[in-house]
Amino acid sequence: MAFPQPMKRWDVAVVGEIYADHVFSGFQRWPAPGEEVHADHYVRELGGGAVNTACALARLQRRVRLIGLIGEADRTWFETRLKGFGLSADGLRSDALNTGVTVSVSTAEDRSFYTYLGANRRLTELLDEATIRAELITARHVHFAMPLMADLAKRLFPLLHKAGCTTSLDVGFSPDWLRDPANRWTCRAVDYFFPNQSEAQVLTGDESAEAFRDWSSSMDIRHGVIKLGAAGAAAIVNGGLLRVAPPHVDAVDMTGAGDAFDAGFIDGVLNGESTENCLRRACICGALCTTRIGALEGLPDFSLLRSTYEHTYGP
Repeated sequence: MAFPQPMKRWDVAVVGEIYADHVFSGFQRWPAPGEEVHADHYVRELGGGAVNTACALARLQRRVRLIGLIGEADRTWFETRLKGFGLSADGLRSDALNTGVTVSVSTAEDRSFYTYLGANRRLTELLDEATIRAELITARHVHFAMPLMADLAKRLFPLLHKAGCTTSLDVGFSPDWLRDPANRWTCRAVDYFFPNQSEAQVLTGDESAEAFRDWSSSMDIRHGVIKLGAAGAAAIVNGGLLRVAPPHVDAVDMTGAGDAFDAGFIDGVLNGESTENCLRRACICGALCTTRIGALEGLPDFSLLRSTYEHTYGP
């Protein structure tokens, strides 16, 4: 019996952990234990991979539904800020716990995070609700910006695939999730898997793209994509590596670059682009994100994405 195909109200549903970000950047070096160093810049901003990717997709003129949990005290702030990207906060459920908090500390080359989960602790419960599942299947694509646990993935993915949704996963730096053999099923079931080098090293014992290629092939990953920082990115295509270099930019803050990358790749998938063009769009979004303080201000609109693409890779 055919599964009824729902109307696709959204291009993308983005699901994941929601945070209030406190971003300190412009450090010349990392402090030694017990040492104090001073930041050149500070910004308080909406954060978490789900927010960053949703805002990036919305700026590229996609219809986006953001789903997650926040503290009630922060709702007005979220509503106002998201509205600036053409996003509604209606998909964010208020919770008695406070909004999660992340402190991001960045140099021009790298960054580290300190995190309080807050309301995100109840995200699995939220995704088990029938109303949320009914909303997910009205999207063309569902992106999970979270360490999606295996038992939940096994309940969600068959439903999404029957409804004709494509899926992607970026778990962030979640070593316990990445080491757990139970989550290999999720990596195989998702259509696009987006680790960075540090995450790939936890999976494979080596941060090289070649090691990730071998691991992806052995695990029968559908579409493995590894983010390589300043070197760009690579995708596994027919057992080989397809590499793409990013555009040159003057980077000031790495916060959110990987999330913007995810958005650029997903945008290409929705356009029916080749894997190479998806990688190029992703690298542009990730690179341009680093040119401003915080994860959101550097996100490109469609016009800037197109002009940067033509300047970097040709028409």
